[in-house]
Amino acid sequence: MIRASVLSNYLGKILMLIGGAMLLCLPLCLYYHEDVWRGFLLSGLITLAVGATAIWYGERPEEGFTYKEGFVIVSLGWLLVSVFGALPYIFTGTAASIADAFFESTSGFTTTGATVYGDVEALPLGILFWRAMTSWLGGMGIIALFVAVIAGVGARANQIFRAEVPGLPVDKLSPRMQENAKLLWKTYIALTVVLFLLLWAAGMNAFDAVCHAFCTICTGGFSTQNTSFAAYSPLIQWITIAFMFIGGVNFSLHYLFASRHKLSVYGKNEEFRMFALLTVGAAALVGVSLVIGNTGGTAGGGVPVRLALFEVLATITTTGFTVGDYDAWPELARYVLFLLMFIGACAGSTSGNMKVGRHLIMLKRGAVELKQMVHPRSVHTVKINGETVSEAKVLNVLQFFFLYFFIAAVATMVLVICDGLNVYTGMTGAVAALGNIGPATGVLGPTANYGFLSVVSKYVLALTMIVGRLEIFPVLLLFVPEFWRR
Repeated sequence: MIRASVLSNYLGKILMLIGGAMLLCLPLCLYYHEDVWRGFLLSGLITLAVGATAIWYGERPEEGFTYKEGFVIVSLGWLLVSVFGALPYIFTGTAASIADAFFESTSGFTTTGATVYGDVEALPLGILFWRAMTSWLGGMGIIALFVAVIAGVGARANQIFRAEVPGLPVDKLSPRMQENAKLLWKTYIALTVVLFLLLWAAGMNAFDAVCHAFCTICTGGFSTQNTSFAAYSPLIQWITIAFMFIGGVNFSLHYLFASRHKLSVYGKNEEFRMFALLTVGAAALVGVSLVIGNTGGTAGGGVPVRLALFEVLATITTTGFTVGDYDAWPELARYVLFLLMFIGACAGSTSGNMKVGRHLIMLKRGAVELKQMVHPRSVHTVKINGETVSEAKVLNVLQFFFLYFFIAAVATMVLVICDGLNVYTGMTGAVAALGNIGPATGVLGPTANYGFLSVVSKYVLALTMIVGRLEIFPVLLLFVPEFWRR
C-alpha cells in the first residue's frame, strides 16, 4: 500500500532543499544590484512554505518507505522540483509564459541544456546562476542529494537511490546507500571546485567560471554566452573537453581512484574502455571530415582536432555545449554526431541517454547468439567486468531500447504535427530531449533555441526530459494499475 502521508513527508523535504537553493541566489542578486531578488525571495518562500506544510501533514515511519513508495518519490520528486523550479522564471518576469518557465526549469534539473531563450546574455545574472544551479543539483541527482543529507531515510533508501542515480546501478562503495550518496556527492563537489579554479585561472571571470563549472561537471550544457564555448579561448575549451570526459565516467570509479590512487580502476572497467574508444574513434572521423572539408581552419591540425573532440564529447556525454554551428559541417561529421545522440556515456555518470553499458551488453549478447548458432549445444553467458549478466538484465535492456525508440517516435510525431517540423529535425529534437542532450539540428540546432515551439510541444518535451532522466521505467511504473494495488 502506498501511503500519501509518507509521500508528503519525503517530497516536502525535497522541496525544502529546492527552496533553500533559491534563497542562495539572493546574495548574488543583491551584490549585482538586480531587481530580480524579489522574484527569488518570493519563489523561495513559497517553495519552503509548501515543503514545510507537506512535512507537517506527513509522517516518517521508523521503517522508512516501501519499495513502491520509493519509485513514487523519485518520479513525483523530479516533477515537483521542475514545477517549483519554474517559479523564479515566472516571478522575475524573464519567462514569456508558464510553459517556457517549466521547460527551462525541467531542462536544467534534467541536465538537458535545451533553452527557450534566444539571447541568454540579456538575462539577469541571478537567472543565469539559477539555470546553472538547477543543472548542478540535477547532475548527481536531487534525490541522491536528499538521500545524502537527510538522516534516517531508512533501509529502503537502496531502492530510491538506485532508481534515481543516472544509468545502471553504480559499483558498490559501501554497505549503506546513504553513505554511497555522500561519497559520490563529495567526489562531485571536489571535481566542481577543481574545474572552477582551472577555468578561472585560464581567463574566465569568476561568475562565468562558476556557472560553467556547474554545467560542465553535471554534463548540463547551459552557458552564459549566446555562442556557448566559441566565446572562449582554446585553453578553456581544452579544459572543458577534459572535464566533459570526466563527467561522462562512472563517478564510483572517480571515487575509487581518489581513495586508492590507482589508474587501473578505470582500465579494468569494460564500459570505460568502450566509452574512451568510442570518443577517440568518433573524434578521429569528425576531425578527418573537418580537415577534408576545410571547416574551422586547419592551422597545424590543432583547430579541427579541438573542434572534433569538443563536439563529440558534448554529444556523447549529453553536455550540449558547442564551439560552432555543426549543422554547417561536412556530411560525415554530422552523421557521426547524429549516431552519438543514441549512445550516451557511462552508467553512474551525470550524462543522460542510453549509456554505453547497455550497448555493451547488447553487443556481447549478439556475440553469444552467434556462438550458439555455430554450437547449438554450447552454453555461453554475457559477462561484464568478469560478472555474469543475467538473462533478466539482458531482457530489461531490450525492453529499454524498445521503449526508448517508441517514446522518441511519439515525441517526434508531436513536433511534426504541432510545429510543422520536418521528420529529421523533429526526430533529433525528440531524441535530444529524451537523451538529455540539448541542442538538436536545424531550427533546433546549436545556433537556435526551443522558444518558438508550441505550448503542447514544450510540455511534451519537458516531460520527455524527465522520463529520459529517470531511465524510463520508474516513470512508466506509475501507469501500471497493479503497481497501485496491495
